[in-house]
Order: sequence, then structure tokens, then C-alpha cells
Amino acid sequence: MNQTLLSSFGTPFERVENALAALREGRGVMVLDDEDRENEGDMIFPAETMTVEQMALTIRHGSGIVCLCITDDRRKQLDLPMMVENNTSAYGTGFTVTIEAAEGVTTGVSAADRITTVRAAIADGAKTFRSESSGPRFPTSRAGRWCTDAWRSY
Repeated sequence: MNQTLLSSFGTPFERVENALAALREGRGVMVLDDEDRENEGDMIFPAETMTVEQMALTIRHGSGIVCLCITDDRRKQLDLPMMVENNTSAYGTGFTVTIEAAEGVTTGVSAADRITTVRAAIADGAKTFRSESSGPRFPTSRAGRWCTDAWRSY
């Protein structure tokens, strides 16, 4: 990536600090990976405060595939099986079956319905989702503490 462009946003440490501050304030950030990896950007918003407008922006300007990053403990609490048992993908993205809130949604694809689903998934004691596993949300699961509840657009 062009270091001159990046340097206008501060040092690498400052950029991380600025991103964390933005997330704490309920704003989104764009995280770009290396050209030698997937060479893509992820729009990331805190799940707890994401607005319908932010979700609509993510859907409209991302690929339309919106993921909820959850810990493996949360995945187990929600009783979500992994999409594939033996993940052989190049980057090991841990997709679970898709989800949709059991209540409060219509078609499930609107920004408002997606926010309803994320709120249901991150709620204390959450367990209730539509059983047909056909929702438009794609939870991704990671072990450890690095994965917090956040929406990510692919």
C-alpha cells in the first residue's frame, strides 16, 4: 500500500489507536489486509451500537455479505454448527450456518431486520433463531478473545 497515503493517517500505532477510538464511539472503521493475503478491505462496526443507517451503508457499499464475528464460546451458546466440519479454505474463515432472529423480522434482508438479528445474537442468554438456517447473516467464529461482537462486510 502507498506509504505516503497511509502516513497522512499517522503512524501504524496511531492508526490502530484511532480505529479503536472510533469503534468505542460507535463509528465504523475500514481495515485493509496485505496485497499478499486476500487484498481486501473489511468495514467493521461495533455490533452493540451499529445503526440501521450503518448497516445499510455496509450492505450497499460492501459485497452484501455481512458477517457477525463471535467467539467460539458464543457460537456454542447459540448452538450454531460450523458451515463445514473440515475447513480447508486458504484462510480458514470459520463460517457457521447462517442465522436470522426468530422474532421481529420480516424478510430478514433489510438493514433493520439484520440489526434485529445482530441484537438477538449478542443479547445475554441469546438462543432463539429461525431453525431453517437460511438467514442472510453469516456468523464467523474464532477461538480466544480477539474476536468481539462486530459486524464485518466481505
